[in-house]
Amino acid sequence: MADFRKWFPLLAIAMLIGSAVTASAQTSPAFTCTSNAGVPPIIRAEGLTELVGDMILNCTGGVATGTSSAVPQVNFQIFLNTNVTSKIVSSPGVNNWSEALLMIDEPSDAQQRLCVGTCAYYGVNTLGTAASTGLNYNTGTALPYPTGSAVSVANVFQGRQQGANSIVWLGVPVDPPGTTSTRVIRMTNVRANAFQLGTSSSLIPTQINMYVSATGTTSVPINNPNQIVAYIQKGLDMVLRSANDQAAATAAAWQLPQCQSANNSMATDSTADYQKSGAGAYNAFRHNRTGLIKFSELFATSWKLRNIGGAGMSVIQNTPGSIYNTESGFYNPNLSSTNGANMAGLADQGTRLMIRFSSLPAGVVPYVSVYEIVNPNVKTGNTAGTSWPSLYGEPTTASTSKVVLVNTDLSGGGGYSPATATSPADGGMVQVPVVNGTATATWEVVQTRPLEVENIYVSYAFTYVSNTVSNLPGLGVITGVGSFAPISTIGTATGTAPHPRFADSGVSRTANSIYGCATNILFPFVTNQAGFDTGIAISNTSMDPFGTTTQAGTCKINYYGETTGGGAAPAAQTSGRVDPGKQLLFVLSSGGNLGMAATPGFQGYIIAQCVFQYGHGFSYISDVGSSRIAEAYLGLILDAGISSRTTYSTETLGQ
Repeated sequence: MADFRKWFPLLAIAMLIGSAVTASAQTSPAFTCTSNAGVPPIIRAEGLTELVGDMILNCTGGVATGTSSAVPQVNFQIFLNTNVTSKIVSSPGVNNWSEALLMIDEPSDAQQRLCVGTCAYYGVNTLGTAASTGLNYNTGTALPYPTGSAVSVANVFQGRQQGANSIVWLGVPVDPPGTTSTRVIRMTNVRANAFQLGTSSSLIPTQINMYVSATGTTSVPINNPNQIVAYIQKGLDMVLRSANDQAAATAAAWQLPQCQSANNSMATDSTADYQKSGAGAYNAFRHNRTGLIKFSELFATSWKLRNIGGAGMSVIQNTPGSIYNTESGFYNPNLSSTNGANMAGLADQGTRLMIRFSSLPAGVVPYVSVYEIVNPNVKTGNTAGTSWPSLYGEPTTASTSKVVLVNTDLSGGGGYSPATATSPADGGMVQVPVVNGTATATWEVVQTRPLEVENIYVSYAFTYVSNTVSNLPGLGVITGVGSFAPISTIGTATGTAPHPRFADSGVSRTANSIYGCATNILFPFVTNQAGFDTGIAISNTSMDPFGTTTQAGTCKINYYGETTGGGAAPAAQTSGRVDPGKQLLFVLSSGGNLGMAATPGFQGYIIAQCVFQYGHGFSYISDVGSSRIAEAYLGLILDAGISSRTTYSTETLGQ
């Protein structure tokens, strides 16, 4: 008895310990999920529909649903700190079904089954079986709740747009996996308006955050429900360069003279070959291009193909979590077409690069190259009399070019439709239509290197036939804006605007200017005082034996000095038109031809502004009647090569 009393406390303690162990073994951890966004991608600040990283929930714990009970249904909802712009793929007005998808347990291609209608199930395990993982979302079947024959369990669920910045998935059956496995819930094909947030002014890039919540018939706690799903950076830069890849400030051809035709055969015939101006004279604006457009990728994955099949293709991309580096996201055309789910994730086009030339003067006909130019600063084909496939660098072909010119609408949108070169002998150029003074050209990226930051050159040419009498081409500065395309002002979810699309955020740059041809001539001393008089002759020498394009124009005569007795200088006067091979002749005391009035008593200097390029002046001073003293001199040309006071080029142009 004594021994029993001695052991009784020990037996009681052992029973308590055993009871505690049994109770612990019978209690499963609560069902809970932990969110994870993996490695957030860098997306383009110009983008209105940028694919952000997937939101992934790793869920554990709980007790699998038994055969006599309904599997808990959960409403999942995500929110962004900017507009959600995933494509609406259902018919207009039909519940805003989105391309954003939710998948359970990373189903493979053959196992992906879309939930059509209501997907509620009975459990398929015995209640309380701790080792059970509940519904088999990949290969299992279950009875629909509350009635029906066994069906395959759905594992792909289509979201709906819920307000400007949110997607919701309603009634998703989530069976707790128990303690021996993890249930993976992935939300993909979420697009965001990056332009709405802009780029950061600090060293830390702007972030896109995704918040996720889960509500329904059971509690689903989520650890770390707020995740960074993207970083925003500017994706594109564009500069305009001269034909031999020089900056605008040093480009010899940056200014084009009205009085000299540029590629005049192309200006009147889009199928014509480029015109040469003679042996050895290989000025860039006279040949196959006026300049170059340089598009620069600002991070390595900024430029993307439409999908892994390439331009214009729609190849399946349906491995959950794969990084495709394409404009399309998760895309499985084998899903049910109900509510457009079979089109979810498919982009409308690959990355497109656009140039818009604005303020094009009347008479200017623009061209661009179909393909990119490689080695743009290497001069080739520079032997007089040979063909000129390219003045600098070599044009690529359809198989080697990283971009191809495509036929689009004015915003840069539309299906993949490669342009056909109208002048294939000279690097493949295409005439660009001018609409309200603007010419728009768009190239689609057809080859990319996601591990490199790339530059692409394409060429452009401004062509025209000189007709100064009719003031053609018109005068003015031509500007160019480079951007991604298509451009759009729609920054919310829609099913009609293209995906991707971009804000019109390009920077305007000077492309070229067309200036009026002129000769500015200084006559440093003229007089009609103290018994002297001055005669002036200005010749229009554009008529010559060298094949020069003839020009005609007026001369404005500007007087600087005073009249007899200290009076003011005469007001400037403009002559009539001086035709090629003709002269403007006048004497201070009596006037002259072409409407020139007399300016008696004037003494000082004269600057003549003639609206033609090859003007030359002669001055003759003598006593009245030239009986005693006479002196003559040539007028001084104030333009390029003589003085920097004007912006005009005369006979030095093109040398």
